Amino acid sequence: KMITVIKNGAIVLPDGFLRDDIIIEDGKITGFGSVPADLEYDASGCLIFPGFIDAHTHLQMDTGSTVTADSFETGTRAALAGGTTTIIDFATQDKGGTLCEALAAWHSRADGSSSCNYGFHMAIVDWNDRVKGELPLMTKSGVTSYKVYMAYDALRVSDAEIFDILKSVSEQGGIVGAHCENGDIVNCLVKQNLAKGNTSPTFHPLSRPDYVEEEAIDRYISIAKAADSPVNIVHLSTKKGYERIMKARKEGQKVFIETCPQYLTLTDEVYELPDFEGAKFVCSPPIRKSNEKKALLKAVQNGDIDMVSTDHCSFNFHGQKDLGINDFSGIPNGLPGIEHRPVIFYSACVNSGICSPMDMARMLSENPARLFGMYPEKGVILPGSDADITIIDTNAVRTISASNQEQNVDYSPWEGYELTCSIKAVFLNGVLSAENGRILVPNSGRYIPRKRSMH
Repeated sequence: KMITVIKNGAIVLPDGFLRDDIIIEDGKITGFGSVPADLEYDASGCLIFPGFIDAHTHLQMDTGSTVTADSFETGTRAALAGGTTTIIDFATQDKGGTLCEALAAWHSRADGSSSCNYGFHMAIVDWNDRVKGELPLMTKSGVTSYKVYMAYDALRVSDAEIFDILKSVSEQGGIVGAHCENGDIVNCLVKQNLAKGNTSPTFHPLSRPDYVEEEAIDRYISIAKAADSPVNIVHLSTKKGYERIMKARKEGQKVFIETCPQYLTLTDEVYELPDFEGAKFVCSPPIRKSNEKKALLKAVQNGDIDMVSTDHCSFNFHGQKDLGINDFSGIPNGLPGIEHRPVIFYSACVNSGICSPMDMARMLSENPARLFGMYPEKGVILPGSDADITIIDTNAVRTISASNQEQNVDYSPWEGYELTCSIKAVFLNGVLSAENGRILVPNSGRYIPRKRSMH
């Protein structure tokens, strides 16, 4: 038996720091304390976190006009280098297709080529009795979370279908997340802007104002109440949406909130950049005004945000984003973030005193592990848990640059962003797999079949 010991760091547990050694055998954490080891790793001056989970990624995804810049191979390398040990990607059903076909397609992309562990949510775009009959098969395959879209004509389902999906998934002990934007109003605003000759990236956020998110959140929560179902709001970007969720929570509804680093750190001024550079930041929902950003940082501070994921969906600026050079609605929607989420969140929220390392572990590890059926194997450093561990050097100062990233994309939305920490080491399944941004062990990620949601 190979015994690995991680020494001299401050272990981040849910209720505070533990200063002890972590003992690892056969990919599991077996305990704390001093024992003779085959490998000792010195984490002096560092914080030791449970491996981070990114519960919202889009790798190797065909949008109809192009395919994301990051495959499972490149995207999971970037994730691992940046301290993320598990991703949950969105397998997406084809119109007229089955959930089983979608799951098989995503497995064929990810199996054998992923450098971090991975699971799949299932996005339902075509709901009928045959698809409903597949839900037990999904549960058996380890898929216990789903997504519905309230915008995008090719993907969205009706309110009646959402109601039935919520009821059906609830019976399986699963959870459904929603992309909350009023698609009809978005379509109308896009059309109006283009008719006036408003074609630049500036008009992307103006076609998706805060009220289109608020209205859809309000509707989704109301449908969830009628279906007596817990729900997840993905990539929350607005103050009004947040307030509506808090109202529902006060009334006893179970509503979980995910937001993303872009909504906590950037503002809509990015859309005014010259030379079409604003296209780099076109994502939906869009990056918002600074008062929205402040409201979300306050929500982090109050402990109201459950998860911070990336919604990583990367397209190259040259050759992909410029598909919309004469029409902002043709710009592929999405940002790269899979590699830098932990260091950006630490720098923006922990180092600045908005929240603690314990809060960070909760939002980036424990809560996604609980909500998506992977706890306590994932999401916490305890005897019996999987040895997915991320060590952060909190004394490092560096700057984000596309020139030295693992992500297979020609820019970073955080180019020049000053970080106050770096990822020193990442243990995946008990093995030191990345160090100082370098991948030591590629392609050893495993599929994680997930249990019922712990909501």
